[in-house]
Amino acid sequence: MKLQDDLLKLIMTDDGSSSITNLALNENYHSTRGAIGESLHVYIEKGLNYLKERGGMNKSVKILEIGFGTGLNAILSMDWASKSSQKVAYTTIEPIPLEEPLYAQLQFKNWQENTQKIHQSPWQIPFELSPFFSLTKIKTTLESYSNPDSIFDLIYFDAFSPSKQPGIWQIQTLANCFRWLVPNGVLVTYCAQGQFKRNLKELGFVVEVLQGAMGKWEMVRGTKPSNKI
Repeated sequence: MKLQDDLLKLIMTDDGSSSITNLALNENYHSTRGAIGESLHVYIEKGLNYLKERGGMNKSVKILEIGFGTGLNAILSMDWASKSSQKVAYTTIEPIPLEEPLYAQLQFKNWQENTQKIHQSPWQIPFELSPFFSLTKIKTTLESYSNPDSIFDLIYFDAFSPSKQPGIWQIQTLANCFRWLVPNGVLVTYCAQGQFKRNLKELGFVVEVLQGAMGKWEMVRGTKPSNKI
């Protein structure tokens, strides 16, 4: 069995933040033009800030992340929650968590303390990381994830690309995401593949094609209509 050091390689992106290359898939966890820049644009600006500006946030915003990876989206969401004084309940699923020799080397500028907190927090149980941020990390795949109780305001769909892991992007798994969202809930992703957009529309999402991050032309935001349950 290969060690993570044989399968995953730490890299630096153009904005000085870390990412990982999965050597087996030949796929990067983030844009090489800037990991932080990409996550801030796609998930914070077009996701969390969009929900806040649209109005109607509850006392606690519930987020589901598909693909914990380096933990960057959780780190930035924790920072956002603190600065906004907005409670965030964050659930993330990841089948292959980074081991300490890798995550200890991650460099995320002003968020080093939160990087360690998020990676060292326990798996499988909710954990309070701050007065405004709770984290639940689940070691599983999207296809196997069972969510009988919770519904979410926002989904970060940050899986590997459809060309590398096509099963994650199939309409059957996306149907679960649609079901887990509250009416007017939002899914955001860096991906703008044509079949993916068609699948979202077929499920009932209202699909917006937005400016992509770090030089990428497009990204997608899907909203579950208010009349859907």
